[in-house]
Amino acid sequence: MSDFLIIGGGVIGMMTALQLADAGHQVTLVDRGECGKEASWAGGGIVSPLYPWRYDTAVSQLSRWSEGVYPSLALRLLEETGIDPEYRQKGLLYLNVDDDDKALQWARQLGKPLERVGADFVHAKEPGVAMANDSALWMPTLGSVRNPRLAKALKARLAAMPQVTLKEQCEVSGFIQQGGKVEGIVEGVVTSQGLITAERIIVCGGAWAAQLLSQLNVQLPVRPVKGQMIAYQAPKGLVQRVVLKDGRYIIPRADGLLLVGSTLEEVGFDKRTDEAALASLKQSAEAILPALATCPVAHQWAGLRPGSPTGIPFIGALPEWSNVFVNAGHYRNGLVLAPASTHLLVDQLLGREPLIDPAPYQLTPERLIQA
Repeated sequence: MSDFLIIGGGVIGMMTALQLADAGHQVTLVDRGECGKEASWAGGGIVSPLYPWRYDTAVSQLSRWSEGVYPSLALRLLEETGIDPEYRQKGLLYLNVDDDDKALQWARQLGKPLERVGADFVHAKEPGVAMANDSALWMPTLGSVRNPRLAKALKARLAAMPQVTLKEQCEVSGFIQQGGKVEGIVEGVVTSQGLITAERIIVCGGAWAAQLLSQLNVQLPVRPVKGQMIAYQAPKGLVQRVVLKDGRYIIPRADGLLLVGSTLEEVGFDKRTDEAALASLKQSAEAILPALATCPVAHQWAGLRPGSPTGIPFIGALPEWSNVFVNAGHYRNGLVLAPASTHLLVDQLLGREPLIDPAPYQLTPERLIQA
């Protein structure tokens, strides 16, 4: 029997497993497919909410702490696995921001470097970017990570740790329950690979978290929200940093690949791509960087975000069951918030002083829909 069983092998689940294993615990991590191949793979890897000043303080607190972790985490994983997560800290240019006064006030309050800049500044940074007006915002400290490689590195590190057991293609179909409500415990799970037991269970199921918890008669308000993205194969250096305009962004990779995202679609668990999204993303990308009109689109894909009512994740114990915990509902910011949200949950699991006040993230009756 493991000390902890983690359901869900995305970045949230894998970072949780890494921290628990670092603390000396036996951990089993199961995933219905391959670790890191759902939302963690499909996203863009910007290490910040797109417009951070528009989010609740609870999200900002997690984001600020996580942002400072990624440089050292990327270096650690590179040293331990030889896989480079490609953390790049080259800043972000915000074009067409209609609430820039609010953004600048937010930055001053938090001591974040954010400034209003003119067209000459933008063109000096990114000569190929098309300006719709004469001003933009510049955040020099913002970074990005190549999320598929981050997930690959996390998986490789966990696979090399003797305290960790990874089980992929292992779908959970039920919980082994003893008792029920308040005094009840979950002894383990029924999976496609047999019964797995553990002292404590952590649900990190992303868009599937609500389906899992419904088996314990708990309705978690988390739903799948599809996002489609494309990637151009462009000459290296065509754009050097993240550029954001009207909710769409371009993210450069070191090899010249340029990611463009993303759509927001309420279509359940449908992950199919379509021509309408391709055309819309191309239009947005080429309005930002006209030279992309001559570059081929190399890839198109879709992923499912774990949407939640306010974007504030659910982090903490499940009130109805004494040994079940949840870390889910990060919506568009799973990778952004992963270091802090997993650290906060592990603090609670191990009885440590919490990183920040855990109250806003708890699974209270007010935040849950009881079945």
